[in-house]
Amino acid sequence: MSQEPRRCSLWLFLFLSHGVASYRASDSWQDLHPLVQKMAEEIIDGSYLNALLDLIQFQSSHVWTADLSHRVLAYLNSRHVAFTIPSLQAAMANHLEQRLYQPQKLLEDLRGTDTPQFHTAMKYLLEDKKDRLELDDIVIDLGEIRKQALQSPGVNRSLFLITLERCFQVLKPLDCVEILGSVLRGSSGRFLQPDITERLPWDLREDAFKNLSVLFKDLYDQTSAHAQRALYCWMTGVLKTSSNVTDDSVSWVSAENLWILGRYMVHLSFEEIMRISPIEIGLFISYDNATKQLDTVYDVTPELAQAFLERISSSNFDMRNTSTIHRLGLLVCFYDDLELLDAAVAQVLLHQMIRCSHLRGFQAGVQKLKAELLEIATENQTLNETLGSLSDAVVGLTHSQLESLSPEAVHGAISTLSQVSGWARSQIIILSAKYLAHQKVLSFYNVSQMGVLLAGVGTQAFHAMDRRDLMQLLRSATSLHVSDLSPAQQHGVLSKVMEAEDTASGIVEIQGPFFKEVSLFDLWREPGFNSTVLKEKKIRRSQALFLFEFLSKTTRRPEELLSAGQLLKGVTCPHIEAMSADSFLAHFQYFENNFSLLSPYQVNCLAWKYWEVSRSSMPLFLLAALPARYLASIPGSRCVPFLISLGKSQLDSLVLDFHKKNSILKKVQQCLSHTIADEYAVDILGNLLCHLPAAVIHRGLSPRAWATALRGLRDCLDLSPQQKAAVRLRLLEQHGLPQNWTAETVKDLGSFLVLFSGDELSSVATKFPDILQQTASKMAGTLPPKEFLQAVFESVRNSSVENPSSDPSPGCHGIVAPSFDDIVKLAEANACWAPEDLLCLEEDTFLRSVELLGAVRSFSLAQLRKLKEKAVQVWDMPSYWREYHIVSLGRIALALNESELEQLDLSSIDTVASLSQQTEWTPGQAKSILQGFLEDSGYSVQDLKSFHLVGLGATLCAMNI
Repeated sequence: MSQEPRRCSLWLFLFLSHGVASYRASDSWQDLHPLVQKMAEEIIDGSYLNALLDLIQFQSSHVWTADLSHRVLAYLNSRHVAFTIPSLQAAMANHLEQRLYQPQKLLEDLRGTDTPQFHTAMKYLLEDKKDRLELDDIVIDLGEIRKQALQSPGVNRSLFLITLERCFQVLKPLDCVEILGSVLRGSSGRFLQPDITERLPWDLREDAFKNLSVLFKDLYDQTSAHAQRALYCWMTGVLKTSSNVTDDSVSWVSAENLWILGRYMVHLSFEEIMRISPIEIGLFISYDNATKQLDTVYDVTPELAQAFLERISSSNFDMRNTSTIHRLGLLVCFYDDLELLDAAVAQVLLHQMIRCSHLRGFQAGVQKLKAELLEIATENQTLNETLGSLSDAVVGLTHSQLESLSPEAVHGAISTLSQVSGWARSQIIILSAKYLAHQKVLSFYNVSQMGVLLAGVGTQAFHAMDRRDLMQLLRSATSLHVSDLSPAQQHGVLSKVMEAEDTASGIVEIQGPFFKEVSLFDLWREPGFNSTVLKEKKIRRSQALFLFEFLSKTTRRPEELLSAGQLLKGVTCPHIEAMSADSFLAHFQYFENNFSLLSPYQVNCLAWKYWEVSRSSMPLFLLAALPARYLASIPGSRCVPFLISLGKSQLDSLVLDFHKKNSILKKVQQCLSHTIADEYAVDILGNLLCHLPAAVIHRGLSPRAWATALRGLRDCLDLSPQQKAAVRLRLLEQHGLPQNWTAETVKDLGSFLVLFSGDELSSVATKFPDILQQTASKMAGTLPPKEFLQAVFESVRNSSVENPSSDPSPGCHGIVAPSFDDIVKLAEANACWAPEDLLCLEEDTFLRSVELLGAVRSFSLAQLRKLKEKAVQVWDMPSYWREYHIVSLGRIALALNESELEQLDLSSIDTVASLSQQTEWTPGQAKSILQGFLEDSGYSVQDLKSFHLVGLGATLCAMNI
């Protein structure tokens, strides 16, 4: 959290020695250097920025002396401008501070500079070469000016615009590209709008063009689809012109042009790709950096990827040669030449396909290709023999295939298996059991080899480990995987670590988020605890409250506690109130730099304290935490600083009360004169954009401001229904009806697609099914509206190939059951299957997709019951189910009735913990789970340990008291 810039410390950068505060009148001003005299005239005119630039330019070739200060002041007085040193300082500082808050006027000032002044501004204010200029009695802190300018909303936009307008005419093109990079990277690329290409030069030198292309490639992911298309057109326009190709039959796409395009190569049309000459594509693939470039084409489509593969093949590259395969990058994800492929090549392809998880979509096709390659790779060998050479394709193995593995094979392949991402929890359980069956004893060395498979070690097994081994585990690199353990497993480790009488060393070794599970009792047992060990640990608020109070009794230096990371959560109002005024102001930076850790209650206490001790220098955003009447103390002249300060904060962390929030928003609208006129106003609003009333979004945002505002609104996590409705209306006004949308429009709308009705989305589902499915895949963890899910469902069903089963189950004749590909593509939209469709799943499809289906949060009870029936068909009665079966069910387990729950083997707390993760159990079901665990494990209630209680979770509510 950064508070408003403080005038004295940030913008009063001109310090003149008090030794020149008094001077004798002299005629020496008459022979001032012309540039210094020009500077003085600009001071008289109030053009302080111009004067500063002339001063910097003068000192670059002259020595500034104290005598010059005398002579400048004499000149000013001769012109009847009675400046003193303090008044000149104040005028200069006030002017530059105002430009900080009025970036449009800064843009006008920069447009009004002459060529030498503009050159100086670009050279010294934006290039990070000199931080301080010391001119005898004058010190100019350019580093601080540059820092504040680039961090100030709107100022960097003005710098970006003026750079485009004037820089290429004044500075070397390479320098201008460097300046653009500095501004654009600092703004996360948000200035890259489609109209930027109208301001880009078309006659850049080759080296400057290449560097600018690199900049655009670096900002690719932060650039909208419309802007990507515009930049691609500009880049290709320059490349076509420079290629001097006049024959339409000859492609302008050379090897070097492909390298320059970088990630933008995916915007080439299918026809342009197919026209690339074999020689040029061969040269491109031969480049050492071609693989690196092809590793980044995350949004390549299957059609374009296969076109590139065809052209590479036409260049006489052997597509089955290991060296060629290594050069294909993400194109390998769409490799389709599988006829007569041998096992060794299949294994090489599988190894290269590890990167395919980075693709934007098309994962169903990737998994299908991996399954085919897996089959080829194991054609003449057993799974046990090839396990270590199958790369991450092993995550596609079913439970039965994993169960067929020998412990020796798992042990031999552990270096591969332990690093693979994408394992389902049930698979991890099976593989961990296989590995540990070979190891016999659970030691530090054994578990340190397990990597991601560590989560498959049982809670009871962790608790049975030697404490020294566990301590060593917590100190090792494997501790990174401890956060993947369930709460029950974590408490199994913790309870063992805390068993010894000396708990101090145990607490110190507990790292990161794992520390949050340490009980207050264990913290209380450790009298020698100090703040130093807390800096890198994640702490619950209750822990922080206890520790701050405990440590404050023995620590006399506030900074030791306030700088101890998340311990700051434990500061109470009495602690804040007890601080002296000097101490509070001296240490406020610790609160400021960690504002996200504080509760609204703590913020309120800080605000009152600041108001009490130094209201004149109080950060303006803190006024929002005080009663609404205090907002009236903000004069109109301080509106922009107030909005900037508040826009950098999170309003919800300042204010909880709905009415208070409305009062603040009224003040915001008042400051804006009830309209958001342009993109500069949007810049100033910052996070406040998410809180604008629906009426302001609909009618208060000018068309000029809308494009910038839309980008910000897309990042808002909790828009109200009214705000969403207003956004939808604006989008329809901007883009028209969905049937007229382009692919770029659909991509840029992203998550806002959920705002539209099923009828509106039907044309999108028909025209752009892949984009719609990619958008849906990015919403993992959310619950999109039913109509959006239905549109995704229709897009998948319309594009899938129907293959009715040759031997359907009874009652499934005429029903096209879901395929595995469909289930992968649909994700949450699987909720749109009819219950009967789910019951008709083929056995192999169910086995491969049960974990995916168990994660669907929108399934109705009727759908869950059909999936449970399918589980019984495939796995037999629940009494035969093993832990990994139960874990893989996810929400499907909710369909088990009390009798079926009683049949389950619930002797393991890990099995119970997986069930207790579900929150929709009926009281009867919860009681069956609790009783099942107590009976199967042989524990009585009084025997339960902390990890048992944690694993039982909400099922404890079913306990008879």
